[in-house]
Amino acid sequence: MKRVILVAAFILVMVAAAAPVRFAVIGDRTGDHQDSIHEKIVAEVAAAKPEFVITVGDHIEGYQQTDTMKLVEEWAEYKAIVAPLAMAFYYTPGNHDITYDNALGIFERNANKAYYSFDHKGMRFIVLDVSRWESSDELPAEQLDWLAADLAKAAKARYTFVFFHKPFWTKSIVEGKRDTLHSLFQAYGVDAVFNGHNHYYFGATFDGIKYTAVGSAGGGTEPGPTGILYHWTMVTVDDKKGIAIEPVLLGGEKRAWDDVTYGDIQSVDRNALAGIRFSRPVLVGDDLRAADTVTLVIKNQPLQTRLDDTLRWDLPPAWSVSPKTLAASVAPGTEAEYRFAVAGKGRPFPAPKLTLRFPYAQGKQSLVSASLDVARSAQCSFVRKPPVIDGKVVEKLWQTPVTRLFTNDSEAMRTDSVRFYYAADSANLYLAALCFDPNPDSVKVKATERDKGVHLDDCVGWFPLPDTSKGDIYQLYFNPNAVVLDQKIVVSPEGKMDADMAWSADVDVKTAKGKNYWSVEARIPLAQFGTAAKPGDVWGLNFRRKQPGRKANADWQPISYDPHGLGLMFIK
Repeated sequence: MKRVILVAAFILVMVAAAAPVRFAVIGDRTGDHQDSIHEKIVAEVAAAKPEFVITVGDHIEGYQQTDTMKLVEEWAEYKAIVAPLAMAFYYTPGNHDITYDNALGIFERNANKAYYSFDHKGMRFIVLDVSRWESSDELPAEQLDWLAADLAKAAKARYTFVFFHKPFWTKSIVEGKRDTLHSLFQAYGVDAVFNGHNHYYFGATFDGIKYTAVGSAGGGTEPGPTGILYHWTMVTVDDKKGIAIEPVLLGGEKRAWDDVTYGDIQSVDRNALAGIRFSRPVLVGDDLRAADTVTLVIKNQPLQTRLDDTLRWDLPPAWSVSPKTLAASVAPGTEAEYRFAVAGKGRPFPAPKLTLRFPYAQGKQSLVSASLDVARSAQCSFVRKPPVIDGKVVEKLWQTPVTRLFTNDSEAMRTDSVRFYYAADSANLYLAALCFDPNPDSVKVKATERDKGVHLDDCVGWFPLPDTSKGDIYQLYFNPNAVVLDQKIVVSPEGKMDADMAWSADVDVKTAKGKNYWSVEARIPLAQFGTAAKPGDVWGLNFRRKQPGRKANADWQPISYDPHGLGLMFIK
């Protein structure tokens, strides 16, 4: 009798062990968090009753280098939000949680260790800390050694799952590059990897490993190509059926794991970057009027799917476009041109915006929008005698200043008045700005080191594009003490933009101060751009003034790193 009971008990244990396991993965709450969204996500997860919950990072807004008490307050707020979750709760650190080293201890006191592992019903769960690094190759050797040892210990686990915030694999494996983490995952038989960070959902499989980027659970975002917006993810592990991953939209709708693949994301991005372009920008005169006929080029990817849709223009009050709607039809792998008459007066921005649906996969379409390329013009004097760079802006060569800028694209300038000047010789570009301020004591100047906080001070900034065929943009900001912030924006042929913050300009800059103004002059050698200047040259350009005391910025064109968003500087 005892023997029979033991056998029956053993059978019951085996049945219980084989029962499906359900756990929830929650994405980023922060990064421009939207009120009440995370609370609703938590309520839905609580109602679903998973066995445990694990996050993929960014629980607090963070980014506090000195005010650590603010971090403590934000953690208290977050823990109150997730208090309704009675099941086990595991944290993955994100860049908002541990932005600087001083936040590490605060994270570990309020959440758990930054990297760790745990077991659940014969499965191994590993959490990594990638909060302060931008690739798997940059991770500390200590953590990588720990990971390898922990994976080795999990060799006999039913399944192995890994969680870390930033999906490094989108810039390594996807591009055919080696990835340190993926190599370890391959070697030790990891089954699935979960990330966050990007605030939109997508999945991919590499070498049999399922990668899932969980999207926003409250952080600022927009709908993905299939409409996924705020969501969480349910994972079900069944020894017979394997691993099932379902994004669950706020409201309860479930989607398939491959509802959006990373290949889909790449295709959508290609449409957004290269699907719509204008043959040239519409020039806006000094009177802020424009009238032109523009050629729109639509490029359809070679996806064996024809683009057939109605193109529609959304027009601000200052603009007209004819025709306002137009049927577009473009064969796979080809381009088509369409022409429009445009006119604007008084307020060049925001510019007219068009929308059109593009195929991005077989049977799938997404909406692409693009603004009309609108360019203001500035004059640059070609000079024989260079200015003295002393910050005083008094030489006669400083001519035809630009004085009319805007706040928030279309609103009248809310900063105090400013004058921007341009000059050049064959070897140098000369910049000058005269910034008026009736209350000089309100001028904010804290930055003393290059690149560190200059953009938070009173400052002026320029975005020159020396070679309009290449597309690389340079950014230079100067504060009233002549401290510089600079970087290079590298633009690929496909239109992708990447910031090279290590780039440092060769620049001679001086500033001066008066009773009701501060001013700046700068000399920028052109050799560093691989170019020279001559009359007739045209550069891309944008510029701005930032005035924290008035809580205002003044921009010549809307600030963008897109070369198509720049105005034009004519050297005469």
